[in-house]
Amino acid sequence: MSEWSWEPAPDSGVRNRWVEANGLRFEVAEAGEGDHLALLLHGFPELNFSWRHQMPLLAEMGYRAWAPNQRGYGMTSRPEGVAAYTVDKLVADVAALIDASGAKKVTLIAHDWGGAVAWLFAIDEVRPLERLVVMNLPHPACFARELKTWKQMKKSWYILFFQLPWLPEKMLTADDAAGIRRAFRGMAVDKSRFPRADLDVYARAAQQPGAMTAMLNWYRAAVRHRAIDRAYPTLETPTLLIWGEQDTALDVATTEGTDAYVSDFTLRRLLGVSHWVQQEAPEKVNAILQEWLTTAR
Repeated sequence: MSEWSWEPAPDSGVRNRWVEANGLRFEVAEAGEGDHLALLLHGFPELNFSWRHQMPLLAEMGYRAWAPNQRGYGMTSRPEGVAAYTVDKLVADVAALIDASGAKKVTLIAHDWGGAVAWLFAIDEVRPLERLVVMNLPHPACFARELKTWKQMKKSWYILFFQLPWLPEKMLTADDAAGIRRAFRGMAVDKSRFPRADLDVYARAAQQPGAMTAMLNWYRAAVRHRAIDRAYPTLETPTLLIWGEQDTALDVATTEGTDAYVSDFTLRRLLGVSHWVQQEAPEKVNAILQEWLTTAR
């Protein structure tokens, strides 16, 4: 395997680098330059590779885009034990990456599990943010509300399965990580967006020693420590929520009521697009990003 989880195309403007932060070594894809950082946080079972379509756009818009492989993913440090993946540590990683960047302004863009971390980071004002963009991950208060309904409970069954020891790892990585491959193509509406070469990137990373356990430990730590059971002050950071409506893991009802928790809130829903919104509909997502990020507030 290469030193990197993903080797960007030479003409993409994206390059790889290592960043030391919070006692860990992060594998970071970088594009653009300047002191306005766009920090992109991936979800499960993804990598920074999931932002390959957005990074060139952000660089063109004048951002320095950083897409780290978060703790446990890719070639980033993989601490052992469930306790190493509690949400406070994940949030602290984001703060340390921002500090390491030396940026004067920060826009946080996130998807799925990265979105959960981003919401809490912004709500708790860990570092100042210019703007927040979250894709297919609801505000934690809205998710907690819907998780009490049978409809969302059925969609979230896999979280309980992930609590089991060793079996989820075995099932997801067996047969050249066929379970990881199915997670993308099985949920996708437009399956052509997930060719074998792209799925190989995710499958190869998940099969690295200890990687699958580290990735699943995010879920195990969340259940054991109940990260969403808390009060949520109003978020003042301008926030955009992009939502692929054909998400089979998160019901669109989880987006409802978000404006009660966010003072400056914009929702953009995409019909016929799955949970993997920025990979499955990159043209639409990029157009939304470009318009919203350039709108004066």
